Amino acid sequence: MTIINWIQLILLKNKRLLFKLVVLSSFLALFIACSSKAEKQQADKEPIATNKEVVSFVYHRFGDSRYPSTNISLADFEAHLNYLKENGYQVLTFSDAIDYLHSSKEAKKTAVITIDDGYQSFYENGLPLLLKYDFPATLFINTESIGGADYMDWKSIKSSQNNGIEIGNHTHSHAYFLNMSSEERYKEFESEISKTQQLIEKNTGKAPETFAYPYGELDEKMVQIVSDAGFKAAAAQNSGVIYSGTDLMQCPRFPMSESYADLDKFVSKAKMKALPVINRNPSTFLLTDEVLQPKLTLKVDSFSISLQQMQCFIQGTECHLETKNLPDGTVEITMSPQSAINQRRRTLYTLTMPDKYGKWYWFSQLWINPSIH
Repeated sequence: MTIINWIQLILLKNKRLLFKLVVLSSFLALFIACSSKAEKQQADKEPIATNKEVVSFVYHRFGDSRYPSTNISLADFEAHLNYLKENGYQVLTFSDAIDYLHSSKEAKKTAVITIDDGYQSFYENGLPLLLKYDFPATLFINTESIGGADYMDWKSIKSSQNNGIEIGNHTHSHAYFLNMSSEERYKEFESEISKTQQLIEKNTGKAPETFAYPYGELDEKMVQIVSDAGFKAAAAQNSGVIYSGTDLMQCPRFPMSESYADLDKFVSKAKMKALPVINRNPSTFLLTDEVLQPKLTLKVDSFSISLQQMQCFIQGTECHLETKNLPDGTVEITMSPQSAINQRRRTLYTLTMPDKYGKWYWFSQLWINPSIH
C-alpha cells in the first residue's frame, strides 16, 4: 500500500466516524429538546394540579314547602343542575371528588351535590332530576330515622345507590352531641358512627367512605374521632370551597335552601375560589361565657388579592376588620364582631375578596354556642 492509499483510507474511516458523530449529536440534541419541552409542559401543569378546587353544595328537602329553611323548589334545583351541565362542570360524588382533588388528573370545574338526612322528598323529587341530568350525588343518612315519617326506607336507599348515589354516614340519631357532657359526647359519637357504618353496610353492601356532622357541629376531639374511624373525608356546614389545603375532616359546603337558592346566588357560589388560609387562630369552634366577641385571625397568602375590596360578614352584627402585611409576604387578617354573638347557637364569620382578575375568594368559620338550645 502506498502512502497515498494509506492516507485515503484514514480519511474514509474518519468520514464514517464523523458521520456517526453527527448522527449521534443530532439524536442527543433532539432528545434534550424533547425532554426540555416535556419538563416545561409538566412544570406548566403542576401549579394547576396543586390548585384544583371543588365546590360542594348541601341540600335537604326537595319540593316540600312545609319547611322553607331546609327546602328547595324543584324549579330552583333543576336550574342549578342545568347550569352545571351547560357550563361544563364535572359533577362527582363526595368521595370521588376527594380522589380527583389529590390525583394527577387535569384540573376541571368540579362540583359536588350532597343531600343530608335522607328525606323521602329526595327520592321522590330530587333523584329523578339528578337522573335526568345524569349526575351522581352523595346522600348522608342518619340510620335511626330510616323508614320513619318523611324519611326514606332501606329499599329506596338501595335504589338510590343503584342509580349513582353514594351513601354516607350521618350518625345514628342525628343528635346535638355538643349538648352532652364531654365524657358522654365522645363515647356516644364514636358508638353511633360505628353503628351506622354497620347498618349501612348490612343494608347496602358497602360501608360509607364519607361522613357529615349533624347540624355541622363539631369540636376538635370529634374531628379526631372521625379521622380515626378511617373516613376519606367529612363534610361540615360552614360555607366555602374545597382545595388541596383543606382539612379533609372539615370540608365546607354551600347550603342551598329557599333563602339562598335563586340561580344568581347559586352561580356566584359555583364560581367562587378558596381563600388560601395558611393558619387560623383560634382553632376552636366553641364559644365560652368568657369570650362573647371572639376575634378570628387568619394568615393568608396574599398572591394577587385585593385587600381594598375585602368584605367581612358576621351574622347578627357588624364586622370589624384589621389587616397587617407580614415580612414573609403574607397578610394577617383579623375579624371581630361589633357586639356579642352569644344570642345565637351558630354564628358564621365570612370573608370574601377579589383578585386582580376579578375572581372572588371565600372563607368562613362557624362558631357554636352549645348553651343555646
